[in-house]
Amino acid sequence: MTEIKSQFDPNLRKIIKKKKQIAVVPVGSIEQHGPHLPVSTDSDIVTEIARKLSEKKNFLLLPTITYGVSFEHAPFFNLSIKESTLSTVMIDLCTSLFANNIKTVFVINGHHGNLKPLKNIDEKLRKLSKNKLKVFPLSYWHFMQREFDHAGFVETSLMLAISKNVKMKLAEKGLLTDGMSQQQIKDLGRLAEKSFLKVTKNGIWGDPRKATKRDGQIILDEIMKNLEKKCQTCLAGHSSKVHQ
Repeated sequence: MTEIKSQFDPNLRKIIKKKKQIAVVPVGSIEQHGPHLPVSTDSDIVTEIARKLSEKKNFLLLPTITYGVSFEHAPFFNLSIKESTLSTVMIDLCTSLFANNIKTVFVINGHHGNLKPLKNIDEKLRKLSKNKLKVFPLSYWHFMQREFDHAGFVETSLMLAISKNVKMKLAEKGLLTDGMSQQQIKDLGRLAEKSFLKVTKNGIWGDPRKATKRDGQIILDEIMKNLEKKCQTCLAGHSSKVHQ
């Protein structure tokens, strides 16, 4: 793995010139995650996943874009940028990578609100580069079997596996969808995209109280295994659909 931010210019240019490089760009958010997880949770998790992926595959790791589209969490704390801003930043960044002769980019997304602005950036960049730049937007939760949550069992377990900045004594039960139909859950999801407060008063979707570091490591290992396979498929040119 080559971590871009710690490199010096002559060495970095030498690395890029010597071999065709693949870049990884993690994208997270700064937003509330209940009383027990830090507002950096999405960025923390996706940074670790991108680091592990880059280390395993010997990719170039770029600094995490820590701000995302999180307006739906107001009046809970969030630091948000517009969808158009995130889309523009990603297009500019990937274009800049291309100008530095890096022609393959994996964008690893860690926040649901970023899905829309990241959608179709691969097609836009392919057109801009005349089919010379390949960009693959991938959201990490698509690579695990468990139902994803927000500050619930899954995210809390993942944070316990990668960080010491978790206050389990403050963990509370949030919105539980057990017994609900898929349509009801889907409707709640749509409402949460507009206002998280309207579906869960404490900002939690799920129940984090039984989360453990061990569960987090199991989930993280599953994500990494499936994500690595997906990246290999993308590079082999056999990917018909990208998990955004």
